[in-house]
Amino acid sequence: MTEQDWLAGQFEHNREHLQAVAYSMLGTVGEAQDAVQEAWLRLGRSDPGAIGWLTTVVGRISLDMLRARKARREVYPGSWLPEPLVDDGAADGPEHEAVLADTVGMALLVVLETLSPAERLSFVLHDVFAVPFDDVARIMDRTPDSARQLASRARRRVQAAPQPDRDVARQRRVVDAFLAAARGGDFDALLRVLDPDVVFRMDLGPASRLAHRPIVGAGAVASQVLATAPRFAHLAQPVLVNGEAGALFGPRDKPIAVIGFTIANGRIAALNLIADTDKLRHLTIQP
Repeated sequence: MTEQDWLAGQFEHNREHLQAVAYSMLGTVGEAQDAVQEAWLRLGRSDPGAIGWLTTVVGRISLDMLRARKARREVYPGSWLPEPLVDDGAADGPEHEAVLADTVGMALLVVLETLSPAERLSFVLHDVFAVPFDDVARIMDRTPDSARQLASRARRRVQAAPQPDRDVARQRRVVDAFLAAARGGDFDALLRVLDPDVVFRMDLGPASRLAHRPIVGAGAVASQVLATAPRFAHLAQPVLVNGEAGALFGPRDKPIAVIGFTIANGRIAALNLIADTDKLRHLTIQP
């Protein structure tokens, strides 16, 4: 085996982990793949002992990409939401459970979008992937104390957001009740499953003329749901969205939209609807 073959094998062994790091930083599969590919190109020009260095390289590349797209995001219509990862939930066993455990939930990704690039890097690398602050600091040319403070600020923002219930079966019961109420046009039943301060975000894509700001409050959200439910509710299929109960609308090979739900204390605290065709084009649906 040549040195290049060994490097390629080690890189492939670490690819899923690197992809998870990049996706947590960037929120889209395509950009995450680009970041991982760039890390491979940099590895090819580095010392063969640098495999352990790859996570920080992916972090640095992702940080640069976040900074570059920040200005573009400021003029995005409506809500910019992460690209969803979808699983039909049929698989079982320890390997499948491990994959779900490594998936960053939609609720967390939405909060991460509110952070500065440096805060996001510090939190994701340290709190999610256990990268030491010394390494995080080197990526940003800061001190470890500075990286620690950035992560602390990010952590407070994350902890202030609704904390999702971890029981997926319980999540599914709430989502099923929501879909049944939507199909039946039952306003009162919707109110029973919605948190009073529920937030409904919609990402319809950068060219949509229908985009608007998030809808807040159970009454307003229920009214919005019932305004569109007759056309789309019958198309809903139960799926896991980033490891949590969600729904896919339309055929699985060409979906119309995906909704991720944040279920907190047995009620829906947030609905995140992604109907941007670019974000659904690379949809990952595990069989």
